Amino acid sequence: MAYWTAEMARADLLFGRVTYEMMQSAWRKPVTGVWPDWMGAGDVPFAEAIDQAKKHVVSSTLTEVDWNAELVRGGVGEAVRQLKEQPGEGLWVGGVTLPVALADLGLIDEYEFVVHPVVAGHGPTLLSGLRERIELELVDRHEFRSGAVVQRYKPVP
Repeated sequence: MAYWTAEMARADLLFGRVTYEMMQSAWRKPVTGVWPDWMGAGDVPFAEAIDQAKKHVVSSTLTEVDWNAELVRGGVGEAVRQLKEQPGEGLWVGGVTLPVALADLGLIDEYEFVVHPVVAGHGPTLLSGLRERIELELVDRHEFRSGAVVQRYKPVP
């Protein structure tokens, strides 16, 4: 969780509607101001980081957002180009559908894949529907005690 806490703290977050609603339901600080009992000591710093992070939400169905978020209006390509020009360390994109759209537009500067030592056998396929193949080069790799591995890549020009 310390790794992801640092990730949430270093960049703005860019979510599609489904990911935004899922993350909000899990990680938004309750109105009581007290984190739920299910959170362990390592979860609370992550929850605080994502709760406080600036969020941008791409949606054609939502009319408003909160949780320190703003709704991305207009074309996603132009909106993301404008967000990338703002000061800061960048955008962290999560979800299933939005990353495909951004990859197709050439707007992803780095890909970060987390491989867990579990074979699920079902679920969405990562970057399914991508129009063109994207060649990548490894720029960083981190192994966790759990056996999970984070690999960070940049597109090859």
